[in-house]
Amino acid sequence: MNITKNELRDYKVLLRNVPSMVITIFVLSVVCMNLMASKELYSSKYFCINSGLALSWISFLCMDCICKRFGARAAVKISILAMFINVVTVGIFKVLSMTPGHWAAYFSAPDESTGEFINSGLNSTFGSAWYIVLGSAIAMIVSSVVNSYSNEYIGKHIDKGSYGNFALRSFISTALGQWVDNFVFSALVSHVFFGWNWTQVLICATTSMVIELVFEAVFSPLGYKVSKSWENNGIGQEYLSAFG
Repeated sequence: MNITKNELRDYKVLLRNVPSMVITIFVLSVVCMNLMASKELYSSKYFCINSGLALSWISFLCMDCICKRFGARAAVKISILAMFINVVTVGIFKVLSMTPGHWAAYFSAPDESTGEFINSGLNSTFGSAWYIVLGSAIAMIVSSVVNSYSNEYIGKHIDKGSYGNFALRSFISTALGQWVDNFVFSALVSHVFFGWNWTQVLICATTSMVIELVFEAVFSPLGYKVSKSWENNGIGQEYLSAFG
């Protein structure tokens, strides 16, 4: 009971201290990347790109900002919160996709049968399969632990406050975290349910990580400015004093 009370108190203080805009962006990126992952951009025998890759780097950049100021434990806690909200959102989508009625796209179809086909496809997209949601949740939690604690470990040894130090710790930790995220999801979902072999799993995990890392590299100066402004303005001091 004491452990539970302390964790709840930790969460309350943390949510008061981490800027709400960052938490909002974090949560939205997680929800949207899992939804957009349903759309395939390119696929070959050993290579697959989905639309979710265009958004997944955002959550890792948010994690790196939070980790630099608040520590790895705080970053993991926010990640778990984001994934919990995502699961709840998917649950709501699933229930609503099972209700009667038609999507707007139904009414623009040339005939009723095509409209029903479109309606069924949209219901299937928003009412994600349970194994995709479960695989995504496990992958996100495991990768957030890898990303956050590797980021903190590297930061303790090399971070002197410069952008170069921030970039180095972020790029290394993101590469590790993104690879783990892609590998765990591919192993649990694509390998088990879609019949991928292990070569496909490894190649997809690596190539997707590279794409996501490029996005983070482009926007890392913004992440550095955000985390630096928190430090300069004393954002999060209450949490750091109590749990830092």
